[in-house]
Amino acid sequence: MATSRVVLDVGGLRMRYGTTDVLRDVSFQAYQGEVLCLLGPNGAGKTTTIEIMEGFRMRSAGQVEVLGEDPARGDERWRARVGVVLQSWRDHGKWRVRELLAHLGRYYAAYSTPSIARPWDADRLVAAVGLTEQAGRKIRTLSGGQRRRLDVAIGLVGRPELIFLDEPTAGLDPVARRGFHELIEGLAGETTVLLTTHDLAEAERLADRIVVLDGGRIIADGTPGQLAEQIAGEDEVRWRHDGRGHRHTTRESTPFVRGLFDRYGAAIEHLEVRRASLEDTYLSLVRHAETRAEAEPRNQEGRLR
Repeated sequence: MATSRVVLDVGGLRMRYGTTDVLRDVSFQAYQGEVLCLLGPNGAGKTTTIEIMEGFRMRSAGQVEVLGEDPARGDERWRARVGVVLQSWRDHGKWRVRELLAHLGRYYAAYSTPSIARPWDADRLVAAVGLTEQAGRKIRTLSGGQRRRLDVAIGLVGRPELIFLDEPTAGLDPVARRGFHELIEGLAGETTVLLTTHDLAEAERLADRIVVLDGGRIIADGTPGQLAEQIAGEDEVRWRHDGRGHRHTTRESTPFVRGLFDRYGAAIEHLEVRRASLEDTYLSLVRHAETRAEAEPRNQEGRLR
């Protein structure tokens, strides 16, 4: 369960490449033990935001604190508290699973202090990510789902307080995806997770909170339920009456259905209510943001005033 301790604190973050503003006044926080999902279409600024928080990219302006430190000045002791899951570790294909994790763990051991936990024991970490049967195998022989679990194990080997996961299930089959979701759910409450994904069902399942980026700006921040309240998607009600099919969209499906039964009673057949999903809400948010952006005045160079 998330606590009130702030792990990520981003305020007024701006990023500009030449005359192009990639991030504009981005502000949000994440708390200890929270799973925070960053959503947005391609080009929204998600990867740039994450790279700044990881300390891999310098920002143009704004304030960023990660575990109480500015990532632009983070030292090795700070980095030992942060886990990063990259898309692939293919250059380690000749290593065996257990020996690679043990090797990496020795680097983190040098930074262990009372405030920084000792790294995972390799065998315990292998078991934690569900790779016990593959512990002695070479990495290049693993399946896609097993490789993704190993990627997470590499990110977790130093027992980080915070882990970044950038589209971690891209390309995984449904079985591997489900296993990965279970792994992330097992981290909840102990490790803060910042996740990016294009899979809205994944976001809805894993995230305690969702931040939506579009055009370099935050357009929504809240739980899936709170986002649905901010921009209520419409429920769809379908039914049959006197042999004819009917369809109606409404933001108040419960009183509408009650009214149907008050009017027609048992003559209503095949009633179905499709609730507005996170996908409906997300698409509605992005459409509204794009409409607002198109209406904003621009200067002669095309930049927003």
